[in-house]
Amino acid sequence: MILYHGSTIAVEHPEIIKSEVGRDFGFAFYTTDIKEQAIRWARRKAMISGRKKHQTILPVISVYEWSETPNLSVKVFKGASIEWLDMITKCRSNPDYHHDYDIVIGKIANDNVGETVSYVLQGIMRKEDAIERLKFEKINNQIAFCTDKSLDCLHYKTSFNG
Repeated sequence: MILYHGSTIAVEHPEIIKSEVGRDFGFAFYTTDIKEQAIRWARRKAMISGRKKHQTILPVISVYEWSETPNLSVKVFKGASIEWLDMITKCRSNPDYHHDYDIVIGKIANDNVGETVSYVLQGIMRKEDAIERLKFEKINNQIAFCTDKSLDCLHYKTSFNG
């Protein structure tokens, strides 16, 4: 399977990113199987980085071949569900929370979805109501590689500017 990672540099040797608190599935190396989504991620990162450095930063999309291995613990969320929302709220609200999966595959809580998640975290909305609301959102996909051994099945192929 081909996967993509959007950034401002080519990432030939992926690593677990532990500096970004509040990620959907915790500390991980995040990819997607949707090329356009990776391009949007890269453009957003380049814009933010360019503003901070007061210079033009190019978006870069790294491309990987994912060779699945049966020895890994993989959690697949088929869609927005209570279980999916539980994991996201735990990972986003508690930097010390850690699940036992090597790889987590599921929908991404983008800006619109993130707003709904924040309502749940604040106690403004029940999880059941949030899931009902999310049925109307177009939610993109993400594959989070959460352990070093999971990264061994990701093989860098190339990169391009987005």
